[in-house]
Amino acid sequence: MNPYVILSGAILSELFGTTALKLSDGFSRPLPSLGVVIGYGLAFYLLSLTLEELPVGIVYATWAALGIIGVAAIGVLAFDEHLDGAAVAGMGLILAGVYCLNVLSDVSAH
Repeated sequence: MNPYVILSGAILSELFGTTALKLSDGFSRPLPSLGVVIGYGLAFYLLSLTLEELPVGIVYATWAALGIIGVAAIGVLAFDEHLDGAAVAGMGLILAGVYCLNVLSDVSAH
């Protein structure tokens, strides 16, 4: 299977786990707390599969960057959090960095 598909699954699992973490209210709510364990467990398992085919630096940078942007988007959409212009510009720079690493750099496996 394409390692970027697996990496996408790892990112989505992390987003699920992080959203559950917010909803767990300091691990005082059992169902969201279980979601944290499942989400992060699956994320790390899928991340380990991705590392069999792609360099660790590329995988981790992509996973972390898209996780940051995804969690920020979830915060805005689900939790009524707000981003200012600097935050949006910073996330744009993060996306540009991920693009450079995965598309322009010779380090990644194209």
